[in-house]
Amino acid sequence: MFGKLWRLGLRGFEQRHPFPEESWREARGRVALLAALPDDQAERLGHRAWRFVHAKRLSLHPELAETTEFDPPARLALAAQVCLLTLGWEEDEHREAFANVHEILILPEAFQRQVEEMDEAGVVHAYVDERAGETSYQGPVVVSFPDLMASGGLDGFNVLIHEFAHKLDLGNSPDADGFPPLPREIDPQEWHRVFSEVWEDLQSRLAHREPTPIDDYAASHPGECFAVCCEHFFSDPGRLHRAYPALYGLLSRYFRQDPLARLTHGIG
Repeated sequence: MFGKLWRLGLRGFEQRHPFPEESWREARGRVALLAALPDDQAERLGHRAWRFVHAKRLSLHPELAETTEFDPPARLALAAQVCLLTLGWEEDEHREAFANVHEILILPEAFQRQVEEMDEAGVVHAYVDERAGETSYQGPVVVSFPDLMASGGLDGFNVLIHEFAHKLDLGNSPDADGFPPLPREIDPQEWHRVFSEVWEDLQSRLAHREPTPIDDYAASHPGECFAVCCEHFFSDPGRLHRAYPALYGLLSRYFRQDPLARLTHGIG
């Protein structure tokens, strides 16, 4: 009964807000990550992104608003990159996962934060951190416009996927710790083991001054490890699979998606 009412509600939404087919085609044309999707997945994603656009507030910093027009295709492209994370989930799971998202705020430039961290010896280190984005438990998702424009390719960088992976992570804790709410079919011990293996490999490579197979920012904090791995999973899955196949498989089960297969199919 609930599922039937839910579907009726979705149809009612699109009767009130007809889906903008032309804007969605333009959005996909602008973003390689969206263009790579098979048509059936793209259709599902487009409609979910359209609902997301109406459910969440998108704000431009006043300085940015003076010079930038965020047209409907741009809004859809932004929302679709966010909703790509939950494309494999049912609508109610998607809504619950992003219930802690209320606003997306876009700033003109990257921004700085004063950060204090304690190392393993108990020594507190203070430094200035330049950020492409940030979020918190119930706070807005903040991203810089240049980094937003640099996202959407197939190169492992995507500030939206990164910050919204943090939002998923924050679904069961006020702190992003790399341990989001898990479905029943994934054993928390397996999650911990697989991510620990990746973490330890990254730390070892950095200690020996060796290059890391994924962005070394993943080695800065367990929460960042999860977010960076999500970026690679969706936008450079081949690289993640080659480096950490067990992690790729785990994320594929968690997100119920196989980006490597769909990108390989699209290339073929």
